[in-house]
Amino acid sequence: MDAWGGHMIDGCEIAAEMCAVGLGLPANTFTEKMKLAAHLLAPTASDLVKNDVGTAFAGFHYDLNFITCHGKSRYPGLFIWLRNWKKMACKIPQGCLLMQSGIMFESITGGYILAGYHEVIYTQACKDKVEEVKREMEQSGNKRVLWRISSTMFGHLRYNVDIKPLAEMEEVYYNAEQANAKYPSMTSHEKLIEELKAINLCPK
Repeated sequence: MDAWGGHMIDGCEIAAEMCAVGLGLPANTFTEKMKLAAHLLAPTASDLVKNDVGTAFAGFHYDLNFITCHGKSRYPGLFIWLRNWKKMACKIPQGCLLMQSGIMFESITGGYILAGYHEVIYTQACKDKVEEVKREMEQSGNKRVLWRISSTMFGHLRYNVDIKPLAEMEEVYYNAEQANAKYPSMTSHEKLIEELKAINLCPK
């Protein structure tokens, strides 16, 4: 688990470096802010026998962190929204990882990079895959647990990093007046608490 988590956070850092270079910024612009952050490896499991088509395992949402790394699940069900609000099923190629920007990435880039909206639903395609696996088990005599496992790493920024729009991106990638009004100065920890309060997950 530690080794896999290490690979996933490495993936987050590489993606962050590539993004910085693509934006014309020093390669370590974001990764320096990720050092000593409270990254979270959070695999989730959904029972595909107890539940049925239409069940929302994770409703429509964006992530409250900086960058999220998704591993490939054995069962379909992940949907994402494009910038034009087109919803599409997300299919991760074998051997690949999916990177999604969180709300902290959106804030620090002044809205140039938007937080990625997504959801996980028990679809008919997922049920078809379950039935296929059941048939394979009957033929082989091998048992498998019929759960959808999602391997997800939530990459964060260090708690004291100010996530206001980067001044070096001003004017080229965003309008300073509009961005600073929408994304005020606050630390990543303050943003985390704000988001947790909004979804009633922060202790009072």
